[in-house]
Amino acid sequence: SGLRQLFPAIRGPCAAFSPSLASSDVCGVPVISSRIVGGDDSVYGKWPWQVAVITDGLCGGSLITEQWVLSAAHCFEGTSSPQDCTVSLGMYELYGSNPHGVKVEVEQIILNPQYVDTGDKGDIALVKLKNPVTFTDYILPICLPEASFTFSTGMECWVTGWGTRASGGDLPSPNTLQEVMTPLIDYELCDQMYHIDSSISSYTIIIQEEKICAGYAEGGKDSCQGDSGGPLVCKMDGVWIQAGVVSWGEGCAQANRPGVYTLVSAYESWIKSYVPEVVFQQSHGNLLGFIQGAEGREL
Repeated sequence: SGLRQLFPAIRGPCAAFSPSLASSDVCGVPVISSRIVGGDDSVYGKWPWQVAVITDGLCGGSLITEQWVLSAAHCFEGTSSPQDCTVSLGMYELYGSNPHGVKVEVEQIILNPQYVDTGDKGDIALVKLKNPVTFTDYILPICLPEASFTFSTGMECWVTGWGTRASGGDLPSPNTLQEVMTPLIDYELCDQMYHIDSSISSYTIIIQEEKICAGYAEGGKDSCQGDSGGPLVCKMDGVWIQAGVVSWGEGCAQANRPGVYTLVSAYESWIKSYVPEVVFQQSHGNLLGFIQGAEGREL
């Protein structure tokens, strides 16, 4: 793909519940919450599905069951050996104190077969942990959307990770988990935006149908605050659903260059083929039935 040359600023290299509860019974409903509304440090436990995927670099990821993590395929370019990868869960400070953190070895890394290069289709990967984790207040799965799930342009969603606060700027130690609210942009509008002030022909598609974007036309907030492979999540009927996987972008928070994400719902059948136990959630209005087992937890 020529996108690597066109857009070189790729995002990155790479009380306990009963374990008998199904992932769909506890997904997307954090135990710990906060009223913080804007973009800096998060709160420990607020995003319990967020994981750190450590290869020869750092990527984000999201826990989807006790033993599976969702991330980006480009995180594993040149490092697809499970022996070279670990996953840290229940993390808040990347290099600091994480009293509820767990580090797990990896058994298997599965890249989507459509993936060839960053910017192409299929920038999504599944990571199987060597041992299943126990769900706690700080380690819980995110809900996934079924193929027919629709996310509206302008919907306010959140991206999290240990990325940079500004293009080219690292977070100060101890690298506290970052969060930023960012509105969704559908792939067609996003494609039009990427053609503004661009030498690329308007007949050349930059943003494919299997992508979703998030950001502001004027710039200012973007997933440089996150990491490649990390989750873009949206709250619907009190439950968090993962809309996208951080894929790529041009620079950070530039005008008409929103962050580009792999659209999770487009890969329902592929994910199910490896992780059949995942229950994909139906579109808005049909979400209330799976909060069973989560009653009494304050959002």
